[in-house]
Amino acid sequence: MPSFSTIRRLVLIALLLAAPLANAEPAGADRHGEQTCPMATSSRPLRPLPQGPDGSAHSPSPAAAPAAPSPTAPDYRHLLETTPLGWPRLDRWCVWVQPPGEPGPGLRFEQRWQQAVDGALGSWGSELSLVMVNDPARAQILIHRRRPPLLDDQGRRRASHGRALLELLEVERQGAWRPEPRVQVLLSPDQRLEALQATALHELGHAIGLWGHSDEPGDAMAAVPGAQPVLSLSARDRATVRWLYQQPSRFGQPP
Repeated sequence: MPSFSTIRRLVLIALLLAAPLANAEPAGADRHGEQTCPMATSSRPLRPLPQGPDGSAHSPSPAAAPAAPSPTAPDYRHLLETTPLGWPRLDRWCVWVQPPGEPGPGLRFEQRWQQAVDGALGSWGSELSLVMVNDPARAQILIHRRRPPLLDDQGRRRASHGRALLELLEVERQGAWRPEPRVQVLLSPDQRLEALQATALHELGHAIGLWGHSDEPGDAMAAVPGAQPVLSLSARDRATVRWLYQQPSRFGQPP
């Protein structure tokens, strides 16, 4: 039978071997993102840049207008906008979310913000593929915890709690260049939880390709929200995004 000193030495060795594992990342943390969301090694503006109705270089251009919808139309595809390369969408989006800061008085606001973003991502993730990553260089959608500036790119005053900013880029990943949409989503933490989640749901709808607004207040992508915050996707939201992801697009495809 081993002596007490031998057993103690064996326990110490086991603890030393286990110590590095205790500080390692959780199993699978960003591992899936590393495999499916390669690092961007370089990027450049896509030429020619799309011109929106206001001349903005970062606004999608109007789509060719489909026939006027009937009063019972199940979606709002006719209100969406596209780009010269087609619909700014990807079959799989890699998403980076700004992590919380150091513990302090503002931590509870950051946690509330994170809860709202997680809820919005869960809603859109039920309709399409979203892969979370820990490195912004792997992402096409980057979600930042900050209030949007009062002025937009055209110098117009736009007081809001959320904004999605689209860039069309050529991005090099794993030695290959491909056209990609990149969207910076700015979400202010200075809202109550329900309002935060409704704002996140709306702006993420833009980020995944719904560049336009619904004309119904009960939809997440409503141009004018109703009296109650919309915290989940409506049937029209779902029908519209499903239609969009059946449309061809050159984004993410090799040249």
